[in-house]
Amino acid sequence: MQQTISKELKAQMRAERLALRDAIPPETRIEKSLAMAEHAGEAVAFDPGTIISGFMPIRSEADIRPLMARFEARGARLCVPAILDRQSIVFRELLRSAPLVDTGFGTAGPGKEATVLDPEIMLVPLSVFDDRGHRIGYGAGHYDRAIGRLRQKGMHPKLIGIAFDCQEVAHVPDEPHDISLDAILTESGLRFFASWIG
Repeated sequence: MQQTISKELKAQMRAERLALRDAIPPETRIEKSLAMAEHAGEAVAFDPGTIISGFMPIRSEADIRPLMARFEARGARLCVPAILDRQSIVFRELLRSAPLVDTGFGTAGPGKEATVLDPEIMLVPLSVFDDRGHRIGYGAGHYDRAIGRLRQKGMHPKLIGIAFDCQEVAHVPDEPHDISLDAILTESGLRFFASWIG
C-alpha cells in the first residue's frame, strides 16, 4: 500500500512540476540555460579526458549544450544517451563532426557507429528534486538502470541533476534503493550534496 501511495504521489509531483517548467517562455528558458553554463562551466571539478554525459534538450528541458561546450573546452569527452529499448540506454560519444540521428524518446544524438562510453560525471535530466538531492525522473527508469549497470562495473559516476528552480519541492518521497544526486544545477546556481564538486 505504501509503495502505491508513493508512486501516485511521485506521479502527481511530476505532473505539477513539469507543468510549471512547461510554462516558462522559450526565451526565458534560454536565459536560464545560459545562466547554468555560467554557474557550472568552471565550478565542476574534473581532469582532462573525463567522460561526461549530457543530453540534447527535449520538450521544455534546460538546454545544456552551452554548458557541455564549456566542459569540452576544458578537455572533457562528451557523450549523450541513446535509448536501445524500454529498459536500456547507452551513452554514445558526441563529436562535433558526427551527424545526429533520432535516438528515441524524442531525443537526438550520434548514431550506432559512435563509440559507447561509460560516463564518470552524468548531467541528469529530471522532473522534481528536493534539497537533500533526491529526484524524480520521467518515470521510465532509464537513468536509474544505467547508473545501476555502471555500479555493477565498479564505477560510481557523479550525478548532477539539471532542472529549473520551479521544479524543487520540499520533500521527494524516497525509498532505500533510490539513487540520490551529488549536486543540482539550476539557473540560481550549483548546489552540492557531496564534497567532490568544488
